[in-house]
Amino acid sequence: MKNIFDLSGKRVLITGSGRGIGFLLAKGLGDYGAEIIINDLNQEVVVQAVEQLKSHSIVATGIAFDVSDKKQVVDSLYQIESEIGAIDILINNAGIQRRHSLIEFPEKDWDDIIDINQKSVFLLSQEIAKYMIPRGKGKIINICSMQSELGRETITPYAASKGAVKMLTKGLCVELAKHNIQVNGIGPGYFDTEMTKALVNDEAFSSWLFTRTPAARWGKPEELVGAAIYLSSSASDFVNGHIIYVDGGILASI
Repeated sequence: MKNIFDLSGKRVLITGSGRGIGFLLAKGLGDYGAEIIINDLNQEVVVQAVEQLKSHSIVATGIAFDVSDKKQVVDSLYQIESEIGAIDILINNAGIQRRHSLIEFPEKDWDDIIDINQKSVFLLSQEIAKYMIPRGKGKIINICSMQSELGRETITPYAASKGAVKMLTKGLCVELAKHNIQVNGIGPGYFDTEMTKALVNDEAFSSWLFTRTPAARWGKPEELVGAAIYLSSSASDFVNGHIIYVDGGILASI
């Protein structure tokens, strides 16, 4: 039980992990012994992220592919499984944001958000399940959001996509739990990241956020790592279908 959070010998594929929160999760899991597989759309970004992890003595490889393209997903997972090794943990982290008022929201932006934030979770989970089921074990972690529970102006399609990821998590749990596969989610609250830079710089929004959040501050991206370690480790072997909200208490107060 002393080593319940140890990830030594575990191989983790994290989508959209070339930078941002995905990279921080990769570094955090790698520090706990996991072998990391970086994914991003851009090969150069993948190479740079892998080299950064290796500089911290983390075992890491990378593969560039489009998580919303079924053929690329199928081919890439086959390549990983056959050339690198079995994927023990999949973290569906890739996501994008677009901001427009509802009546002005471009259809193309809607399609892009749904493809990356929602469709990719289904495609990756569906394909990895084909490998995990015969092995009788595995973990899938989906990155959800406050908008899995709440709406906010200018990001209605994003909220729709993250609400869907919440229900995908529950549906996948129901179908896969009997195969000893745990499917859970992490719901970040309001974190100071590249994606939220416009809001961080908006004094009025930050003031509102500090008033409504019991912790009275923005979250730090590294504060998501603990939840990822827990859901990746044997500590969560009987935890399934849940979303852990790392939100400073905001959902408890709204």
